[in-house]
Amino acid sequence: MTQTLETNTADRLKIYKVSPELYDAMMVLSNAASKDIDPTIAELIKIRASQINHCAFCLDMHTADARKNGETEQRLALLAAWREAGDLFTARERAALALTEAITELRDGPVPDEIYARAAEVFSERELGQVIAMAVTINAWNRINAAVRLTPPRR
Repeated sequence: MTQTLETNTADRLKIYKVSPELYDAMMVLSNAASKDIDPTIAELIKIRASQINHCAFCLDMHTADARKNGETEQRLALLAAWREAGDLFTARERAALALTEAITELRDGPVPDEIYARAAEVFSERELGQVIAMAVTINAWNRINAAVRLTPPRR
């Protein structure tokens, strides 16, 4: 059972203000990871990793971005259960999601060979590198935001 600790998030470090070079470096990494990757797959990667990492700020941002780019409510609602969603997600999307989950959840060890091989079958080497880079990048953002408990703005 997960215990929720009451914390005043206003007391947390405003990391991007005190370390603007961190924000700048993360933006460079984000821009590099975004090159030559399908924008739909990129947003699915960001959302799925953010779900796993419980990053409300990133979930809010990337679901909004996905909607702006034409993503459907059905696919967003079923993303956490993409394996059970039948053919709602393409083979490339499923391979990217499986790889993202394996990169995000390293408790059981490194990325399994079968997951890597499946992704390597549907992506070019360049695309595969970008999928990995995108998963690594969103995990970094999630972990920074979780540490300082960055919350989404109210709309």
